[in-house]
Formats: sequence, structure tokens, C-alpha cells
Amino acid sequence: QAQLVESGGGLVQPGGSLKLACVASGRTFSRNRMGWFRQAPGMEREFVGVITWSLYTGYRKYYADSVKGRFTISRDDGKNTVYLEMNSLKPEDPAVYYCSAAGTGDYFHSANSDYWGQGPQVTVSS
Repeated sequence: QAQLVESGGGLVQPGGSLKLACVASGRTFSRNRMGWFRQAPGMEREFVGVITWSLYTGYRKYYADSVKGRFTISRDDGKNTVYLEMNSLKPEDPAVYYCSAAGTGDYFHSANSDYWGQGPQVTVSS
């Protein structure tokens, strides 16, 4: 049974940075998409970023407009790990951040991801 375990959440001041990591076990996700979603209280889970893979284009990165230029997603297939580096954090960024892996269909729909991590909390406050 595949499992995703995240780390790196916590409290940071506005304008600060955090880096999340998601380690997969139980199977490899090489040549599968891996990404991040987030969910604030009372809100739906929303897409943050993803690294997709296809036979024709290899790996590609996509981001939500709200985080583009501030967040960077990366992966290390040798470690079966995906990262989310978050810079210039804003008051609207706090949420539970979920790692996702594999799936079919549109990558920005949470329903299309097959595996999920438990979701560390990210809090932005002065």
C-alpha cells in the first residue's frame, strides 16, 4: 500500500519561507505526476502545483496563479520525494497542504489524484 508522508509545515511570518517535503513509500512514483494541494478552513481543496510526466514531454511543472513566482515544486525520484518551496508567504496562504501522487484526468482537480498525504499545517502570522 503506497503511503505519502509530508513534513516541513509550521508557523512563519508574512514574507517568510517554508519548504515542505513529501516522501512516498510502498511504490515508486517515477514517471507519475506528483503535486500539492491546499485546503483552508471552510474552503474546498485547491490546486497549488504539480510536476506531470508524459512520454512526449517528460516532466513539466504547473502552478496555480495565486502562487506562481513564489512557490517552486521539485522532485527527486531517487528519493521518491516531492518538495514545495514556498517563498514570500502571504496571509492568504495558510492552509493544510496536501501532497498528492498519481492519477488520471486534469491535474488541477483534487478528485483526480490517487494518493494523498496527511497534510501539514502552514500558518502565516506575525
